[in-house]
Amino acid sequence: MTLNICTSLLLLFLFNSVWTRTVRQVYDELDPEHWSRYTSECPRECFCPPNFPNALYCDNKGLKEIPAIPARIWYLYLQNNLIETVSEKPFVNATHLRWINLNKNKITNSGIETGALSKLKRLLYLFLEDNELEEVPAPLPVGLEQLRLARNKISKIPEGVFSNLENLTMLDLHQNSLLDSALQSDTFQGLNNLMQLNIAKNSLKKMPLSIPANTLQLFLDNNSIEVIPENYFSAIPKVTFLRLNYNKLSDDGIPPNGFNVSSILDLQLSHNQLTKIPPINAHLEHLHLDHNRIKSVNGTQICPVSIAVAEDYGFYGNIPRLRYLRLDGNEIQPPIPLDVMICFRLLQAVVI
Repeated sequence: MTLNICTSLLLLFLFNSVWTRTVRQVYDELDPEHWSRYTSECPRECFCPPNFPNALYCDNKGLKEIPAIPARIWYLYLQNNLIETVSEKPFVNATHLRWINLNKNKITNSGIETGALSKLKRLLYLFLEDNELEEVPAPLPVGLEQLRLARNKISKIPEGVFSNLENLTMLDLHQNSLLDSALQSDTFQGLNNLMQLNIAKNSLKKMPLSIPANTLQLFLDNNSIEVIPENYFSAIPKVTFLRLNYNKLSDDGIPPNGFNVSSILDLQLSHNQLTKIPPINAHLEHLHLDHNRIKSVNGTQICPVSIAVAEDYGFYGNIPRLRYLRLDGNEIQPPIPLDVMICFRLLQAVVI
């Protein structure tokens, strides 16, 4: 009993020592002179963490205006407030800003002062989701790497708004009010390094024009797209992840080899109007076809190589790479035909 008590006391002592030392380290990082300066510079509505002096937390404070931002700040959190305007004045000294989160406010295009954003030369990440924007704001900082504009009311993309954003890798426009007319042949001109484009949950009836050639991920879920144009993906030869769930694609709307594209590894066509599995490429690894109108699966027809060739390959040969196949929500009855398993030797999961 005595030994247990001594052991417990020793562990408690060690824990308190470590905890005390950790807390001291946090505050010892700043000498008293610097700590006093940081405290006086911190807007009274916000929180300035002593162990993260480059961050300013002003989220969930009921703010209607952006406070003056100290010069040392790189990361600015203003989400979940009542902010309606973005003017130049609060950012006069904030020349080092890298990250601004303005999600879930009440910002309109007329509330953004011209030049207020573009003058933030070092800004890399701009979050403006869940606001009241009706068009993509312009002008934007030329160094941006991520622009998130989801869940606004955007129906217009001003001409040339992206023309100087060569560093942008991610553009999120999902759940807005974009029509086909908003996406012209030069809309995405200048986005030479874009890797992810999200235009899901809009009102598109056609595949968007002139997607940047380096795009890897293209998300077009929850639109009303009916047709894939012939050779559409030859203009985006690096596309790897393609999502077209919840559209109006039918067999007639897909060219014979529309999805037979070697770069595509993940293809999602759930919740459409397909009655058969479209031709796929041997490099495809994940295929989502659930909740269509498919009645049967014929391995001989869907195999990217002939069944005879597939049988001769052996497990480590150059066989089709499909690993995941989802077919539930169709009219298919199990079991999966043997020729499907012969073709796709690497299948790890089939949902039916």
